[in-house]
Amino acid sequence: MPVGSSADEGLAYRPAAADAGDPAALKAELMERGVRFLLPSYADMHGASKAKMVPMSHFDRMMGGSELFTGAALDGVPQEVNEEEIAAYPDPRSCMILPWQTDIAWFASNLQCRGAPFEACSRNILERVRSRAADMGYGMYLGTEIEFFVFREPEDDGLATVSGKPHLSKPAYDVSRLLDNFHWIGELVDAMNGLGWDVYSFDHEDAIGQFEIDFDYADALTMADRFVFFRRLADEMARRHGYFASFMPKPMMNYSGSGSHYNMSLYDISDGRNLFGNADDPRGNGMSELGYRFIAGLLRHLPAIVAVAAPSVNSYKRLIVQGSMSGYTWAPVFRCYGGNNRTNSLRIPLAGDRVELRATDPMCNPYLGAAMVLAAGLEGIERELDPGEPRMGNLYAKSPGELAAEGIEMLPRSLTEALDAFEADPLSEAVFGPDMRKAWLDYKRQEWLDYMNHVSDWETDRYLRFY
Repeated sequence: MPVGSSADEGLAYRPAAADAGDPAALKAELMERGVRFLLPSYADMHGASKAKMVPMSHFDRMMGGSELFTGAALDGVPQEVNEEEIAAYPDPRSCMILPWQTDIAWFASNLQCRGAPFEACSRNILERVRSRAADMGYGMYLGTEIEFFVFREPEDDGLATVSGKPHLSKPAYDVSRLLDNFHWIGELVDAMNGLGWDVYSFDHEDAIGQFEIDFDYADALTMADRFVFFRRLADEMARRHGYFASFMPKPMMNYSGSGSHYNMSLYDISDGRNLFGNADDPRGNGMSELGYRFIAGLLRHLPAIVAVAAPSVNSYKRLIVQGSMSGYTWAPVFRCYGGNNRTNSLRIPLAGDRVELRATDPMCNPYLGAAMVLAAGLEGIERELDPGEPRMGNLYAKSPGELAAEGIEMLPRSLTEALDAFEADPLSEAVFGPDMRKAWLDYKRQEWLDYMNHVSDWETDRYLRFY
């Protein structure tokens, strides 16, 4: 299948039987296609894929939750070593054959413990919020714009990008650097289309060795599954050529950081109709009143959401107005919304039928991020909140005094500030549940403390011979 071809031309890695969710039909198709092993995967708190490998002969047992895991062996899973193991129950609709090793099939799974859904499972957390939305008649469409870097393995002189061409001050959309990387990124796009994801564009981004791939939106759960799988897929396809993919938000000080914007809309669960569009919007953004209430809910809880959408110490080195590079960073730093204006954290693109959260980065756990934004948006709808008038000017160019006069607040400037907001916001426990909320805070507080206790090269360079 040529690069950029439609997903309709063939789903090479997506079993047709998966759409029906029929385990028996899926088993027969996987065996016919030569699949020998299975990965009943689930996501840890970081959104990383975890699993045991299961031979195809044990498909039926696996689908019944045969694979058990010690939660205490994983980051942020609130279990002690003496507690009952958690069991992975694969979702047959999520099945994907590994494009880089076609005798293995991957499944997204929900976790259970003692025969009941495990409260702290990331996928279960999103499922709970989706169920609440469904009770209101809504589902959420989600699209992601995943940015990432690809490097050669580090050498004595540090990180090196695949392209050896000299640095440009503004390399965004550069054709020569995209073509320099086409040998691996073309294979990646082919694989994504073979999974039925419908890639519609990809480009070289604003930093050397940085890329963005845009593909079709889906319901929130499907997109979260794809996000988790994509990070593994991109790295595996790069490694076939001796490279590796990095989803670190800000790997180099003088280059732009990587985002992973969430594009969200609600749909009517009875017919799939997008409920956010309104050509007669009096505010001029093509957004419905329902959409504005959703946005108002996001604004109300945005600092706490950012703790999940931008979950690392490094995330906040991306969320700055201007750094060591020339020009603005394009990163969201303000608690506000607007039209097709990238200086807002919440942006309504020209089509007006969705809202984009720009603070999300590619290290987020997509299940938890989607759960937080959906829960916040539903609250805005239930309380009939109003977000106020949209911000249309260049907020980067405004002084602190001008921003204060307009009531525009900054988003958290560090992980610890974001965690304070997350801890103070009742939405965090309502979405995560008490055990997962505590596990998240405990782990992330320790991550911040480890960072603060680390002595960096910057410190020794600046202070070691100060006098």
